[in-house]
Amino acid sequence: MQITDVRVRKINNKGKLKAVVSVTIDDEFVVHDIKVIDGDKGLFIAMPSRRTADGEYRDIAHPINSETRERLQGIILEKYQQAEDVAPAEDE
Repeated sequence: MQITDVRVRKINNKGKLKAVVSVTIDDEFVVHDIKVIDGDKGLFIAMPSRRTADGEYRDIAHPINSETRERLQGIILEKYQQAEDVAPAEDE
């Protein structure tokens, strides 16, 4: 699996949400609405999710193992930092 494109839309607010990201895999499959969040231990990603009938949130798409999650997170956070260095965030 190759991450072939990462598009970062930065969010300018006082909250913990810093960006919304779309990732293209192998130039054939895209995952939208991955969130970059500033947590207590630093930046991390949250996969797109949906609220269930019992009020819980469940990921719609997600990596199968921690190695893939860490690789994906590393790529996304690197692109986020690059975007942070060059352009202002969008208001939301």
